[in-house]
Amino acid sequence: MADRRAVLIPGRGYDTRAPLFAFVGEALRRIGFDTHEITWRVPPDLGADRAAPWVAEQAAPALAEPTHLLVGKSLGSFAAPFAADRGLPAVWLTPLLRRADVTEALARATAPFLLVGGTADALWDGAEARRLSPHVLEIDGADHSLLLPGPLARSAEALGRVCTAVEEFLGAGATPG
Repeated sequence: MADRRAVLIPGRGYDTRAPLFAFVGEALRRIGFDTHEITWRVPPDLGADRAAPWVAEQAAPALAEPTHLLVGKSLGSFAAPFAADRGLPAVWLTPLLRRADVTEALARATAPFLLVGGTADALWDGAEARRLSPHVLEIDGADHSLLLPGPLARSAEALGRVCTAVEEFLGAGATPG
């Protein structure tokens, strides 16, 4: 059992079995994290006005145990207040940077965080990402799932870049231990 615990928080239609989480989770395990994967069924009528409290309600039980890192995808970035309030480092995969409640929580974070997004994602804002953190991976042409048009090998390469960015971010002392 590792002495560090990472909580993985899915997106609306992108659960923790999807490629980003599968590979990032493996990277975390290789560098000494246990991973706790949150699973959920997002209500089909979940609107923007209820998303943040709903995510908080879903994530709170997993965060009742000692946690050293949060990894959230899209909808999961509504857990940014937990990271800010608890001083937890985080990796935010395609965070909702066009939402003020998300960016406000990121802006008040005291622990380092990595932001990962693609330029073809309407919910990504590269300038805002660079304003919020020195740790940013922006993939030119990638959509909200970080997929690229053309041969699938390009998307697999992007996935590799995400894993390398996570490994480098965590290897740079972003988390204790």
